[in-house]
Amino acid sequence: MTRKKRTSRILEKAELRAAGLKAIDAKMDFGDIRNIDNMTQQIGQLRSRIEAYNTALSILDSSKTEIQTLEKSLGDLSDQMLIGVAFRYGNDSREYQMAGGVRKSERIRRSTTSRLKAGAEDLPDNTPQTA
Repeated sequence: MTRKKRTSRILEKAELRAAGLKAIDAKMDFGDIRNIDNMTQQIGQLRSRIEAYNTALSILDSSKTEIQTLEKSLGDLSDQMLIGVAFRYGNDSREYQMAGGVRKSERIRRSTTSRLKAGAEDLPDNTPQTA
C-alpha cells in the first residue's frame, strides 16, 4: 500500500492570498518581514519541501516493494534449501535439524483426547434448555 502524498491547505490559501495582495499592490510592505517578496519566498520554500517529502515517500514505497519482493524470494529459497536437506538426509536426521527443521521424531503431536475435546467445543450446543 502506498503512502498518501502530502498537500497543504495553508500553501494553497497563501498562494491565493499572495495573488490577491499582488493585485492590490505588487510592492506591498508592512515593515520587518511582512512583505510580498518574503511571502512569495516562504511559499516557494514550503512548496519545494512538500515536493521533496512526496518524492521521498515515493522512494520509500519503491524500496518497501523491493524489500518485500526480496524477502519473498529469500524465504522461498530458504524453504527449498530445507526441503533439499530433507530430501538428501531425511526429515528425521541431524542435518535436517541443523538446517533449522524440526525432526519428525521430535514433533509434538496433540493427544487424541485433546483433539476430541477441541472438536467437541467447536460443535454447537443442541441440548434443550429447561426453565
